[in-house]
Amino acid sequence: MKKSGKFGEIVEGYNIPVLNEREIRAAAGILFLFAIISIMTAILKGDFLLLKYFVLAFLLDFIIRVFVHPKYSPTLIIGRLIVKRQVPEYVGAAQKKYAWVIGLILGVIMLLLVVLINSYSVITGLICLICLVFLLFESAFGICLGCLFYKWIKKEKAQYCPGEICEIKNRQEIQKTSLTQLMIVVGFIAYIVLSVVLFNDYLNEKPGDLWEILSTAF
Repeated sequence: MKKSGKFGEIVEGYNIPVLNEREIRAAAGILFLFAIISIMTAILKGDFLLLKYFVLAFLLDFIIRVFVHPKYSPTLIIGRLIVKRQVPEYVGAAQKKYAWVIGLILGVIMLLLVVLINSYSVITGLICLICLVFLLFESAFGICLGCLFYKWIKKEKAQYCPGEICEIKNRQEIQKTSLTQLMIVVGFIAYIVLSVVLFNDYLNEKPGDLWEILSTAF
């Protein structure tokens, strides 16, 4: 049995209101996709129109999440439709609200600076970067960076965190990282850096039409 709580859903077996983490991650992925497209369009083309529309949509979505109810959030509804065949992973609603309040504050600042004042600056750039990092960690890794503020402000441990990260426990063998694996990561990074140093001029050349290249070669 699942009913709406004051903030979140009341689910049998859980003593506090919860939310479905799978829906939240799906919604974060949707927001990240449109955020990166609108931000890169502004950076590469100097066209801020798409970013302004994104700010308006983002802000409305978070207003609904925080002040109305998460189940009426458009992106969370879409996320629910996408993951409806997956078994829900319940997480505490309280810490998510703190994270979304942060998103709401950032959205209001962006509304003021980008939409109303029609400006760009280091401030808007940093806010865009913070939003991208938060959305990426939520969607890709299931890590709610904004939820960290719940522990700092409330001075209490959050309940029902994704992956049970709130509970202190020993890592399983499959979760441990060996020295060999760490060296592989270091080697991979060195490979990328070396590629940039050695082949940057070659890779920076503008691509040509394939058929013209083939006709010239043969």
